[in-house]
Amino acid sequence: MGIAQTKDFISVEEYIEGEQVSEIRHEYIGGKVYAMSGGSEAHNMISLNLASALREHFRGQSCKVFMADMKLRLNIAEDDIFYYPDLLVSCDPSDDAKYYKTKPVVLVEVLSPSTERLDRREKFLSYQRLGSLEEYVLISQEEMRVTLFQKQNEWKPEHLSEADEVLRLPSLDFEQSLAAIYEDVLDA
Repeated sequence: MGIAQTKDFISVEEYIEGEQVSEIRHEYIGGKVYAMSGGSEAHNMISLNLASALREHFRGQSCKVFMADMKLRLNIAEDDIFYYPDLLVSCDPSDDAKYYKTKPVVLVEVLSPSTERLDRREKFLSYQRLGSLEEYVLISQEEMRVTLFQKQNEWKPEHLSEADEVLRLPSLDFEQSLAAIYEDVLDA
């Protein structure tokens, strides 16, 4: 059973059931579904580079790293919202739903021309409502440019753009150079 695009409203249960069999991913906002476009090679490589480093960093620990297909569930103004961040790190053992997470520590979005505005505005405002979230990272796939927002810095942006600069995520005790994040994507 796929998600019926003609319905004005679908329940959370219908959405989750539909996503399990759908060939494309959909985000869900207050009962409406929105199809997502596929990512580019650069988008995929950047996500994979960072996810692999994070996965290795957490080997044998309780934090879990999810890439692309794990949904994030939020509830804002009594509306259920499901997004698909490019990377999600959850360290809370109670964050154990099978098809979505609700308590991420770090969220990462790899920017594309079609999603950049949404990632910088709507999603960022929504993500800030998560009590568990400590860092939000935006990574450009067009040029070497990473923007880090941290709760401890009142969500003020820190911009990184040189290969030897390091993305530091204090909440995870994790560091990665931009050269490693962009490996096989851009000439560093």
